[in-house]
Amino acid sequence: KAFYDNQVTQRVRPPKPQNAITVAVSSRALFNLVEEQRIYEDQGLEKYVEYQQNNENVILKPGPAFYFVKALERVNARLLELYPDDEERFDIVLMTNNHAQVGVRLINSINHYGLTIERFCMTGGESPIGYLTAYLTNLYLSADSDKVQEAIEAGIASATMFTANKDVVYSDTQLRVAFDGDAVIFSDESEQIFKEQGLDRFFEHEQQNENKPLAQGPLKGFLEDLGKLQKKFYAKNERLNCPIRTYLVTARSAASSGARVLKTLRSWGLEIDEALFLAGAPKGPVLVKIRPHIFFDDQMFHIEGAQKLGTIAAHVPYGIAQKHQKS
Repeated sequence: KAFYDNQVTQRVRPPKPQNAITVAVSSRALFNLVEEQRIYEDQGLEKYVEYQQNNENVILKPGPAFYFVKALERVNARLLELYPDDEERFDIVLMTNNHAQVGVRLINSINHYGLTIERFCMTGGESPIGYLTAYLTNLYLSADSDKVQEAIEAGIASATMFTANKDVVYSDTQLRVAFDGDAVIFSDESEQIFKEQGLDRFFEHEQQNENKPLAQGPLKGFLEDLGKLQKKFYAKNERLNCPIRTYLVTARSAASSGARVLKTLRSWGLEIDEALFLAGAPKGPVLVKIRPHIFFDDQMFHIEGAQKLGTIAAHVPYGIAQKHQKS
């Protein structure tokens, strides 16, 4: 290890895990493997592996997490310009239950697009969730909802990726991340009131508890990570040119239940660049304007609405909304 650390190279090395913000991405989130998955389901593992090996020089097309990963790497490039000796930046890990025989095609595709993904975890059919903690994962993105649910239950910020139904041009100078509030950044405690006792009781509860911070939700830590990196740019007088922008896109009403949300963020020492309180209006049209590289929400209704209008959405399977969706 010491020998490796002391080697001189022009290639940017991944940061040490204890210093990094580690984003683990599955192969089906990073690349479009719809056809390959169909072969696996219809013809079995051996035919799947054979197909992947026969096509290992055929470059895979981008998947739903691809442009998010590219945006993370652009942030890294800016950080390295400002802080060449600092390791507090994103580290992308390919976390997949693929077999090692498929690895060559994945490597070829990663190199083709110029992605800086040095760490792989290929578990040969076993669930990779147990490795997320070992890799000090801050965020896990997958196309497999069962694995995402497993990761959420293990206390790891996770979401299931969904491809947008329309092609959209994303910013190539700024990482844009949009979050729902309840059951995403915050806990689902208020959403429970709404689901079980109705809208009027929800408004009453939020106004009564306006000065009591909400408990944290599964994605609070990742918003915090983004905020830490933003402050590194602010320290270099780059606030107006910051390559990270965050958005809160919530169905809450500002007048009736917005104050508690904003005061909670303040109590955590977190800033959100833009807060959009929609009072129950659809989120899709607003997201079209924002064009986020990723939008996190706990309700499939909002995920599907965002998808239809061209937003790459990520479902967070957390909180009481999951119970209502299943029923």
